[in-house]
Amino acid sequence: MRCVTFNCQLLCLNLNVNIQEGLTPSHLKKAKLMFFYTRYPSSNVLKTFFPDVKFNRCITSQLIKWFSNFREFYYIQMEKFARQAIVDGISDVKDITVSRDSELFRALNMHYNKANDFHVPDRFLEVAEITLHEFYNAISATKDSDPSWKKAIYKVICKLDSDVPEEFKTSSYL
Repeated sequence: MRCVTFNCQLLCLNLNVNIQEGLTPSHLKKAKLMFFYTRYPSSNVLKTFFPDVKFNRCITSQLIKWFSNFREFYYIQMEKFARQAIVDGISDVKDITVSRDSELFRALNMHYNKANDFHVPDRFLEVAEITLHEFYNAISATKDSDPSWKKAIYKVICKLDSDVPEEFKTSSYL
């Protein structure tokens, strides 16, 4: 067993079976790319897609926290762009689109796919556009005066997760 400290976290690699007892920057990158498919992965999904990690409560919590942080950034961007569309005078939600050359997509892609070495699935663009529309509609209807106004949006978006491709299951992915 070989152990090193990384970001105040002890990482141990069992050289015989290649199971790590901690998360690495490669795991973070893989999780960010998985976000293009699933915004709300279950702990069972996470265990399936990180076969080289020895799961315990701490590891599971860290991965769940990562996805929580990914969602927070995603929703902050959606709200920001929806409010900007309203300020810009867009009056019909159908006029708001998310394409690969849109500013919103560039911001999200830079955050989750910094090296831009992964082709973002088209379904993510569709989900991003639906999310943006949900925020636009809620803000336009002044639902944002209610402290829990975003919960209705979260309930819609959590149902739009896609299956993560099988190749993500290998420990050598990335």
